[in-house]
Amino acid sequence: MGSIPDPSQSAASAAAESLRSEEIQRQLKQLGGRDLQLWSIGILIIVVLVAGFAAVVAPNVAWRGLPGTGLVEYRYLPQLFFGLISLILLFNIYVVVQKRSLNSTRASLIRELVFSERLESFTLIDPLTQLLNRRSLDQIVPREIARANRSGSHLTFVLVEVAGFKGLNDRLGNIAGDQLLVEVARLLKGTFRGSDAIIRYSGDRFLIIMADTNEKRAASAMRRLMDIVDRWNLNTKSGWEMLLNYGVAQYAIGASAAELLMAAEQKLVLQQAKAAPKPASLAAASGGLSK
Repeated sequence: MGSIPDPSQSAASAAAESLRSEEIQRQLKQLGGRDLQLWSIGILIIVVLVAGFAAVVAPNVAWRGLPGTGLVEYRYLPQLFFGLISLILLFNIYVVVQKRSLNSTRASLIRELVFSERLESFTLIDPLTQLLNRRSLDQIVPREIARANRSGSHLTFVLVEVAGFKGLNDRLGNIAGDQLLVEVARLLKGTFRGSDAIIRYSGDRFLIIMADTNEKRAASAMRRLMDIVDRWNLNTKSGWEMLLNYGVAQYAIGASAAELLMAAEQKLVLQQAKAAPKPASLAAASGGLSK
């Protein structure tokens, strides 16, 4: 049996995981600001140089033919040209060095950001079933509850348990148990919508988060799944029978994620209790695994 987590208690863990990505994005924005600052300095220096050059050269050119005018300034024009060219060259060298440094830093931050996002996505995937794992609850549940509160839309949780899974592992070993979990995951993905979040909640449990779906529609989807499971049992010569228990709980405004998960857990326990006294009808009502 899996315990019910309170996603709010692990919010700090999720925030810590995303902190580095946010920091990298902030540094990238700062680099963009440095780019703008560098170009602004360059434009300002060019304007100052052009203004200074015009202030010195223009009077000499305009008054060059007049006697006694512009002779002293004109003698220093070669030095002025040399100084201006030197300043421009030095500034260009500075700009090139700074741009290379900025580009190198930006490329490094982008690589780190991509790596961080890939690593985070890998940590949210269950390696056996390729479904989302329990860590993803920290991101999905608060988002979906906030959306349901904001828009007034429906939100339903379905908790599915592979009945008798421990007994299967004890009799046939972990490999057979893993194969069954992979098949259950495949059937879940084939039954539910792409917008539904399918999560491996614990060893033998799966949680389906169905946005824009009320309890009645979620129960209808589970009946379709049970029909698919029945056909799988008929067509698959695996030596055991796949049977599932499930509980469906609809979100009510103001309820916490833990309360919603607990409601689904209680519905699941009720179904287990109803199915337990009638093992002969488990194939139709979802019960225990039998070889």
